[in-house]
Amino acid sequence: MVYLALSILSSTLIFVVFKLYDVYKVQTLYAIITNYVVACLVGLFLYEGPILPESLVHKSWFWGPVALGALFIVIFNLMAKTAQVAGVSVASVATKMSLAIPVMFGVILYGEKLSLFQILGVFLALVAVYLASIKSSSVTLNKRDLLLPLLVFLGSGIIDTSMKYFEEGHLTPQEVPIFSSMIFGFAAIFGLMFIGIKAARTPLKVNLRNILGGIALGIPNYFSIFFLIRALQSDVLGSAAIFTLNNVAIVLASTLLGILAFKERLSPKNWAGVALAIFSIIMVALF
Repeated sequence: MVYLALSILSSTLIFVVFKLYDVYKVQTLYAIITNYVVACLVGLFLYEGPILPESLVHKSWFWGPVALGALFIVIFNLMAKTAQVAGVSVASVATKMSLAIPVMFGVILYGEKLSLFQILGVFLALVAVYLASIKSSSVTLNKRDLLLPLLVFLGSGIIDTSMKYFEEGHLTPQEVPIFSSMIFGFAAIFGLMFIGIKAARTPLKVNLRNILGGIALGIPNYFSIFFLIRALQSDVLGSAAIFTLNNVAIVLASTLLGILAFKERLSPKNWAGVALAIFSIIMVALF
């Protein structure tokens, strides 16, 4: 449970950093690419074994970080596009509701058992995430606009499910730091390629503010993944319960932090989501 709490704290700090980007006018894309480089370096620093590229290539999990790194960049850009086309609330809901995918795979593929109370807690968690994330009175989408949030939903769910897959059959506890580091390393490579393509049309300018923003984001970003994998390896709870608690607690903590630190105002639907989030956490964790 300690690892899960630390993962939730790290993910909540990411929310704080993103909020501060608006305050200090940090360019999100460039800061995020820098963050991937920083997160990769943090993992390399924490890894105690020898770093031999030729041996890493032959690991059974090697292609996992490659695929996940590419997914990180693709999903980030899809989230940005979804926010532009359909609104920030739709992008947020699509990302957080994806917890249904790893929960489903945990039960189907790994035979994890959920009590009746936990099943009810998972459904309440989905409702809570939706209510807490909606920032407008209504959300309307044209049929052609549904593809973007659907892709964000599927991509985010695939990322979480992949974490469980590699933790279950391929990773030792000692390999978690290098595995996490390589995910961010490949994400940085793909991100730099993306920036390089953009630079061919628009010259880039080095901005110290973006670099500092990337450093501030990279450290909690690395540990959000690192501690999540550690929590999955702990066997205290099944992955279905862990993903539910992780996502809902992040929504809850971020929402409350937004009220306390950034003076955000919540609608009655948001407050209902907060209340349901607390109730769903109790259902999943205690039963």
